[in-house]
Amino acid sequence: MKYTVRDIDWTGKTAVMRCDFNVPLDGTVITDDTRIKAALPTINYLLDHGAAVVIMSHLGRPKGKPVPEMSLAPVAGRLSELLGRDVRFVASDVVVDENVRAACEDIAAGEVILIENVRFRAEEEKNDPEFAKELSHLGDIFVQEAFGTAHRAHASTTGIADYIPAVSGFLIEKELKFLGDAVNDPERPFAAIMGGAKVKDKIPVITNLLDKVDILIIGGGMVYTFLKAQGYSIGTSLLDEEGLDLAGDILKKAEEKGVKFMLPVDVVAADEFSNDSPHDVYPVDRIPDNRMGLDIGPESIKAFGDVLRTAKTIVWNGPMGVFEMDNFAKGTKAIAEILAESDATTVIGGGDSAAAVAKFGLADKMTHISTGGGASLEFLEGRELPGIAVIKDK
Repeated sequence: MKYTVRDIDWTGKTAVMRCDFNVPLDGTVITDDTRIKAALPTINYLLDHGAAVVIMSHLGRPKGKPVPEMSLAPVAGRLSELLGRDVRFVASDVVVDENVRAACEDIAAGEVILIENVRFRAEEEKNDPEFAKELSHLGDIFVQEAFGTAHRAHASTTGIADYIPAVSGFLIEKELKFLGDAVNDPERPFAAIMGGAKVKDKIPVITNLLDKVDILIIGGGMVYTFLKAQGYSIGTSLLDEEGLDLAGDILKKAEEKGVKFMLPVDVVAADEFSNDSPHDVYPVDRIPDNRMGLDIGPESIKAFGDVLRTAKTIVWNGPMGVFEMDNFAKGTKAIAEILAESDATTVIGGGDSAAAVAKFGLADKMTHISTGGGASLEFLEGRELPGIAVIKDK
């Protein structure tokens, strides 16, 4: 168990809170404020319990230099609207300067300050101790609420905890509960659905899950590497040459461990990688030499659905096909709908899976949607995340 904001008497204290406000912008207009809204419960709790709040985040990849288009100024405006109180944005190209320090020293209980994009400083991603110390001087307690960057050892995610105590916010607490319970103490049968393109990128996750799951379903681009490893012709479908042997090893391990390992039995294959490309459904042993698989087929959807409906815990990471193209989104949408209708605990591992359930309007039907694609993957691998490790244990 980790310390959370509930374990602190916040009277007269300033929280230095790391959020993930890496939101999409169209100029200065925020086109999706989901990540800002996700931090509201913790911010409101702190304010309601006598704290002042200094918030830090990154936005985009400015590569250690000030980039005006990646300023957090628009976030301050939207956060003010959502909180119903003024959020003071203290701009500085060096993130922390005399003005920032003075503002944070003078902050009163119930007030909120947002400082500039921490990645305007090259020292952030280098986890430079001096920059971490500068950030720590802005408050009394570090509140870690940025799960999306918890797998990165940066100054604002881990280094700061060398100088002031660290606790988690409610978002981190929720991530650890649902991802942790799903992997370490699942209600069974436990099913995992793995999609995505490259086998080698998901090998550590799949290997770890083989020791834990009862059912493992494979979809997405890496299907074709598994099919090739079984001796099938895959036409012009995506092939991860480096992952061929690995795919074969996984098939053997799944059999040895008694895991129900499922690959598609049919696919939707097209002439080329385009939504308008002519396409048809083929059994996996009859993919034409001149066509590429871009989605799972209807028989696969049925087979996967029949098994998933027996599961009590389901973790999903990676789409079934090129869901961004409507003609090749049916498999991903069908799986999302099956999970939405399920009574199981459904955990969506961030990234494209989260984008897919949002696209299909099913996000509110899932038990938990992780806010960190890369972080959730590493968590599912069984790795300790640096940004979580620094939070005090109870």
